[in-house]
Amino acid sequence: MRLAHLILAYHQPVQLERLVRRLITANADIYIQLDIKANMADFQHLGQLSNVEFVNNRVNVTWGLYSMVEATIQGYKQILASGQSYSHINLISGQDYPLKDAKIIEDFFFANPDKSFMKFKPIFEEWPESIRRITKYDLGDYQFPLRYQLQGILNKIMPERKAPGGMKPYGFSQWMTITSDAATYIVHFLEKNFLAKHFFKMTFCVDELIFQTILLNSPFKDSIVNDHLRVIKFIKGTYRPRTLLLSDAEMLISSGKFFARKFVPEEDTAILDYLDSHAKSN
Repeated sequence: MRLAHLILAYHQPVQLERLVRRLITANADIYIQLDIKANMADFQHLGQLSNVEFVNNRVNVTWGLYSMVEATIQGYKQILASGQSYSHINLISGQDYPLKDAKIIEDFFFANPDKSFMKFKPIFEEWPESIRRITKYDLGDYQFPLRYQLQGILNKIMPERKAPGGMKPYGFSQWMTITSDAATYIVHFLEKNFLAKHFFKMTFCVDELIFQTILLNSPFKDSIVNDHLRVIKFIKGTYRPRTLLLSDAEMLISSGKFFARKFVPEEDTAILDYLDSHAKSN
């Protein structure tokens, strides 16, 4: 049994290497989905590390658009085609960092081979600020002139959108750890359901709801644990997570979670050093 880490990254090769080295074990493989805008030459050396490879189909990722989903899907496809038997695929960003030793993390997932871990809320009941993502059109993914003007007209004259096929929409955080079977289901669902994919491509910040909506409307619903096992602190009134600092160390360690984001070494390297030391001693 093995664990696959899928890292979405676009900059900071030194920070990414530090993360990768913390995740490498005999039972784990790391797949790096590097944004196509990044210079591969700055990151190429990471491919020389054991159990590390880059996702071949790189994507030009733009925040808030479907390209973030596509980057994840391309990673899933390569992992699922690898021939390895993975209990889970752990999706993280290049600015994440583990709060526990890699073996402790692995042992937990290996002990829960049929469970997926993602944070979710039913949008209409518990996440009302995101209802507009479902009911309104977003044409950011369609690169044609005046698309935003057309988007405004559509949202004035067209009836509110509804999720296809009577799907109940869920969402919250894109960062998750799911079983290989669940990832396979997502990939096949999007390949077979053109209308659903088309709907999601016109949804703002779709990466925060597409995976939950697909899986919670599937036979995998009862296998999903509503916990993404991460600490993420958002800046109030924004979509952006705040930078975690050494002053957050006690909160992070006492959380019982496995990962946290985001970390910016230029602002605070000491917190990463602290987490490394704590993981070694526990």
